[in-house]
Amino acid sequence: MAFVLGSGSPRRLELLGQLGVVPDDVRPPDIDETPRNGELPRPYCARIAREKVTAVVAASDDVVLCADTTVALGRRILGKPEDAAEARAFLNQMSGRRHRVITAVAVKKGDRVWERDVVSTVRMKALSADEITSYLAMNDWQGKAGGYGIQGPAGALIPWISGSFSAIVGLPLSETAGLLQAAGMKVWA
Repeated sequence: MAFVLGSGSPRRLELLGQLGVVPDDVRPPDIDETPRNGELPRPYCARIAREKVTAVVAASDDVVLCADTTVALGRRILGKPEDAAEARAFLNQMSGRRHRVITAVAVKKGDRVWERDVVSTVRMKALSADEITSYLAMNDWQGKAGGYGIQGPAGALIPWISGSFSAIVGLPLSETAGLLQAAGMKVWA
């Protein structure tokens, strides 16, 4: 049995390491992550994680893990910004407000798929134009849902969370450990 991580995220790789789990291979799937018309953030996130894990080609006894993290502002999905202008728009929208971070995890072994999602609430402080410009200049927004990563410099913009810190980063550790164990893997080995 091999363990395959279906993600190119260095954050997810690092979080798996906290569980003592090292993938035998890393195979990020290439799927269309465009939200469907009217699709709500939580079902969207779960669908993307499921489509990712289904897209990874693996042997029947391999365990494959994929995840998706989505930032939701009300019913709006704030994905990975395409450029600094979109990242600025996201940060302006979240400034001084609460938003949700949803991380869905899907684990596959053979034809069986186990799934969980975790919803956390994050409050971003009211941001000045200078703070947003300075943050964007660091390029930390690139490749991150909502245009920020709580584990980096943007952590200084977040005075309060409710939920799972590791899920906000990109992989809920408690739930992930349970899914891997359900698929027959040992954690902390």
